[in-house]
Amino acid sequence: MPKINVYLPDDLAETVKDTGLPVSAICQRALEQSVKRVTAIRAIGDLTAADPTASLTSFTQRAKDVLKAAIASASGEVGTRDLLRAMLDEGTNLALHVLRSIDIDPAAVAGALPAAEEGTATRMSATAANALELTVMEALTLGHNYVGCEHLLLGLVAEPEGTAGQVLRGLGAEPRQVRQVVMAALAGYVHLRANEGGLAAAMGQLLEPVLQRLDRLEANAGLK
Repeated sequence: MPKINVYLPDDLAETVKDTGLPVSAICQRALEQSVKRVTAIRAIGDLTAADPTASLTSFTQRAKDVLKAAIASASGEVGTRDLLRAMLDEGTNLALHVLRSIDIDPAAVAGALPAAEEGTATRMSATAANALELTVMEALTLGHNYVGCEHLLLGLVAEPEGTAGQVLRGLGAEPRQVRQVVMAALAGYVHLRANEGGLAAAMGQLLEPVLQRLDRLEANAGLK
């Protein structure tokens, strides 16, 4: 059986050794789940099917609805701008609260996007497909067992060539910053059913200590 080496920080390696966890089995299971999710994204082919999102079992219903809306509104091929516009039009997802918390008005994002074109989408553009793969990878990296609109926002911001990423970065959104805000929102600091104003305000107040902790973690991991 082929072997894949996994390198861990010294403190984590010691902890794993002390607990006696079955590292090989855990890594194998995690990789199986990761491959399954990425493969499901790459398998999206017939966008005219009754439910082109049927294979995306890890996607939340809201994320699926956004993807369906993007497909329904796109012309020729689904681009990153269609994904972003559909996410904005959905109106209630966490990604919109994340944007507001970093002082980006979703209405300003919508206004900066090119106008939608009429037609029928039959395929994903290369940049949209890449953004969706990045979306899944962001969820996996954060250790989440689902893919939501907040992960889609991360995927769109991180995708280097698509219109959506260019618009978002032009308005001040950066991958690391957005990732930190998503983590803060999902870490139990904010009640997601709060009203929009309360949510944005709470995220702003609680974000600073979270960012400081993340800075320390990234420094220890050699990411800075």
